[in-house]
Amino acid sequence: MSENFGTVDRRPLATVLAANLVSITGNCLTYMGVPWFVLQSTGSAARAGIVAFCTLLPAVLAALVTGPVIDRMGRRRVSVASDLACGVAVAAIPLLQFAGILQFWMLCVLMALTGLFRAPGATARGVLLPTLAERAGMPLARAAGLYDGAARCAALMASALGGVLIAVLGAENVLLVDSVTFAVAAPLFAFGVRGLPEAQAKRRAEPPSLRAYRRELGEGYRFVAATPLLLGLCLMTLVTRGLDQGWSAVLLPVHAREELDGAIDLGLLNAAFGICALTGALVYGAVGSRFRRWPVFTIAFLIGGLPRFVVAAFTDTFTPLAVIMALEGLAFGVLNPIMATVTYETVPEDLRSRVLSATTASVQLVTPLGGLAAGFLVDSVGLSSALLAVGGVYLLATLCPVILPSWRQMDRTGSPHDRARGSLPQGSGAKRV
Repeated sequence: MSENFGTVDRRPLATVLAANLVSITGNCLTYMGVPWFVLQSTGSAARAGIVAFCTLLPAVLAALVTGPVIDRMGRRRVSVASDLACGVAVAAIPLLQFAGILQFWMLCVLMALTGLFRAPGATARGVLLPTLAERAGMPLARAAGLYDGAARCAALMASALGGVLIAVLGAENVLLVDSVTFAVAAPLFAFGVRGLPEAQAKRRAEPPSLRAYRRELGEGYRFVAATPLLLGLCLMTLVTRGLDQGWSAVLLPVHAREELDGAIDLGLLNAAFGICALTGALVYGAVGSRFRRWPVFTIAFLIGGLPRFVVAAFTDTFTPLAVIMALEGLAFGVLNPIMATVTYETVPEDLRSRVLSATTASVQLVTPLGGLAAGFLVDSVGLSSALLAVGGVYLLATLCPVILPSWRQMDRTGSPHDRARGSLPQGSGAKRV
């Protein structure tokens, strides 16, 4: 039971999980509906790619620089403003189209706004998880598993419903439905964290200024650089996210088209991965706190890394790849809760917004390049060689927790309560800035 709150109250955590599920469902519907809308209205795949780039780049830039803004404005206010801004921007697309005045540049600007506001909103919600878990009297690992499970559940629901809704309602009307999800998520989150001190704006002795902003922004990046475990997590995730993007955007679709039965098998493979990843996240949330993190993390990453590339390179049948992607999903389902738990326990509460913004930006920097590199490899050396080359790089990345001793500190991070006070466990390797 939390000594801070005296009584167990799980309602704030449950409400925030519900708000996050609704908000992420909206984001996923956006990423499905907008490409279809662009293809239907322009017929240009290149323009669809430009819109995707306009969405992603502002999200990365916002994550790079908005950590201090979240603290100054307050996590509750930033999250609510994020959902409302995304809802307005998404709703404007079909409304301008119905009015007959939507131009392509307007679509790019509106999608850039959704990317710009989405990143700080997601960070503002995520950094409150340790506080909500403590108030709920719940182990942080379990809360992290539920949080990641809600995100994966939202993605699955959006994937299952998005195609049907687009076919029945049309892409324009789906975007209107999408805007409603943001309008629901904003008051849900505002209600769930009302009265929570950690969700309010932080009062600073130093008045707002460009110098204060630069100093606060730098504190987050210096903390990451001074903490070997956290820096290792960022660098490893940066590489693997780029490789995963190459797999999902190029290598797997090309394999499904050339070796399997096309889009149907591709959808089934992705569904198997998604369902098993959700299962893995929920199972880890239920029992993960009983196990050491470093062995589970290391084994899970090794299972989810190289095997799928090897199986896809040497087989042209559906079943072996479906089995390995199901196992991969179970393994990957435990990774996000472990990384979130370690990060929350490593970072003091007063630095959490800035550090999580920095880590989010760092892991997204090379993601857009993953698909480009994979496509170049396939065209240059062929699909099988590209699969083995990317899988080999993935293996090298996943061996880092085996080789480098700093990764074993995953099992020696402090409790969130201790971190909030700024105390560090013996031998943790993390440093106060």
